[in-house]
Formats: sequence, C-alpha cells, structure tokens
Amino acid sequence: MLVTQGIVSAWKVFLFFVASVIILHAVNTRAMSVNSFSSVRAGLVLLFVFLSGCGNTKQVSDLPFHASGMTQIGRHTLIGEKNLYSGYEPVNENGDVQVVVEIPAGTNDKWEVKKSSGNLERDFKKGKPRVVHYLAYPGNYGMIPRTLLPEELGGDGDPLDVIVLGPSVPRGTILSARIIGMIRMLDGGEQDDKLIAVMLNSRFGGIGSMEELENRYKGASAILDLWFSHYKGPGIMQSGGIVDAEEAKKVLNTAIDAYDERERSADK
Repeated sequence: MLVTQGIVSAWKVFLFFVASVIILHAVNTRAMSVNSFSSVRAGLVLLFVFLSGCGNTKQVSDLPFHASGMTQIGRHTLIGEKNLYSGYEPVNENGDVQVVVEIPAGTNDKWEVKKSSGNLERDFKKGKPRVVHYLAYPGNYGMIPRTLLPEELGGDGDPLDVIVLGPSVPRGTILSARIIGMIRMLDGGEQDDKLIAVMLNSRFGGIGSMEELENRYKGASAILDLWFSHYKGPGIMQSGGIVDAEEAKKVLNTAIDAYDERERSADK
C-alpha cells in the first residue's frame, strides 16, 4: 500500500512538473502561435489531472457506493433519510450552502436528484445509463436543495448546480460548502450556471474567493471553465466567464426565491 501511494504521489508531481514546463514555455513565447496555444491547453489538461487529486486522502475506488443513511433500491436508485430536494435548507445558519453530492469527484457516472421524488437516481439517455465521456469531474458535483432556475427567467427549471472543491465523498453526501464564485453557462441556450464552492473541512476550506483560489492554485479557474465548456462535447455548453462570490450569491438568492414562490403557488 505504501509503495502504491508513493508511486501515485510521484506520478502527480511528475504531471505537475511537465504541465508547468509546457505552460511556461508557451507563455514565454513572444508571439502566441496556434502551436503555443495548443501547448497551453495541453498543460492545463495535465494541471487538471493534478488538481483533481488535490486534497484527496483516499482513492476514489475506496469510497463506499453511497453515503451512510442512504437506502439503495435496485441498481439505480438511492433514497435518503429526507427528501433530497425539499427536505434540506439551501443555506445553513452560518451562511454556507448545503449541497447534495450527486457525482463524487474523480468519477463519470451521471446521477441526479429527481424533483418529482426527491431520490437520487442514475440518469438515463436513450435507455442507457449516462456516463460523461470526458475527464472525470474535478470536484464533487451536486445540487443545492430548495432552489430553482425558472424557465421564465431563462433557466432550465432545475435546481442550482454546484462543483465543490475538496476530497471525493460518496454520492448522497450532504455537505456544507462556501460559495466562492460561479461560471456563467448556457446549455443549449438555457441558463445553466455552475456555482463554485469549497469544502469547509478540507485543504480548500480556508479559501474565500476566486482570487484566493487562483493565488493558491494557479490556473484552477481556467481549468474549471475549460472542463465545463467541453464535458458535454463540442458546441453544446457556452461559457460566459467566471464571476465572484457576490454575483454567485445573487443567482443563489434568485433561485431560492423562485423555489419559495413555486411552493406558495402550489399551496393556493
């Protein structure tokens, strides 16, 4: 086990070194040619592989299939102790968001919380379980309960998505996270913003802004933007750039208000 961990650590250091050399060489070139730009992208991908393992104290293969407290029904459904969509507040008393992890960091299988049932279910497309055919998720991906991006405001009618930087945790985990920014995204012309957050009890826990993230992990913002712009394939996702925590919280508050309004309308 110690030998394996040593090999993995050495491999990560090697990736980081190679990526840094590629990027520095390309950036130091006076005229950014097409080849230089391609080198930067290649370097960013290698940095992504390095960063996707940052903070992970265990291999993804060692994680339980789901969080404790979840009940598995068949192969494709997980039921929580509460309704995962409506049973948790979106923001706790400290002002941090609560996140239901649908896809653990370092994995590619597509799971999502269903609004109709509040269960965490495997997503299917054309009768087959969906798998993201791209590099693995660079953080724990999930949704914020009791939020809604309304279609009448250009949204997709779904809860807010969030990527939480930190060690990989089992699907179905409810964790607290700090919002530090957001990637403005369009998915087929519909608003599909991705909040960026950090796990509090991790090495990312002290980061309070995108600026701090960038200072500590150079290129991390570009990696996240690049990943979400391409993970569904060419031309599907369009990035509008990264904004700070203040702008992200405006979108969060709008999504919370939209959910509450829908609940009030349903009660009438």
